[in-house]
Amino acid sequence: MKIILASSSPYRKSLLARLNLTFECHSPDIDETPVEGESAEMLTQRLAREKADILKAQYPEHLIIASDQAAQLNNTVLGKPGTEQQAIEQLLKCNGQSVTFYTSLCLLNTQTDQYQLDVVPYTVHFRTLKRVEVENYIKKEKPLDCAGSFKCEGLGISLFSRMEGDDPNSLIGLPLIQLNHMLINEGINPLLNH
Repeated sequence: MKIILASSSPYRKSLLARLNLTFECHSPDIDETPVEGESAEMLTQRLAREKADILKAQYPEHLIIASDQAAQLNNTVLGKPGTEQQAIEQLLKCNGQSVTFYTSLCLLNTQTDQYQLDVVPYTVHFRTLKRVEVENYIKKEKPLDCAGSFKCEGLGISLFSRMEGDDPNSLIGLPLIQLNHMLINEGINPLLNH
């Protein structure tokens, strides 16, 4: 069965490539605006399913992998900053705090119309940072397209005092451990893939 990654994210594409599977990418165009009162966890779950649903008609005999990510600091959902100034402000709010990232995963078998859906949390604990550290980090790595304003696979790791969760890949954008389980449920085992 052919696999479609419902994303244009280079991070997700790189992560999925680790499983040594053949796949194509197709980025669905959806409105990612949160619904009022929606938590980061609920938002990401809804968006992953919507991404898969939008591509369903185009790929009637495929497995569609869709994912979304949002961060939550206390009761505030943190999205992608978009600008350097917003990224600096976002990181300064996280200073000395714990932020939980919710990465959703939807695997849709369009042949059977069966969905597997999960949200994988991962928490990062920010160390106490000086403003100049935050500004230098943003200038060096430009994480403007990343929820929470950092890339943990790069220099962003220096922002934290510790990290906790089941799958560090979820923090980058695709929970590979859970995806592997879902693929095996569909009869695709990356270790037996030829």
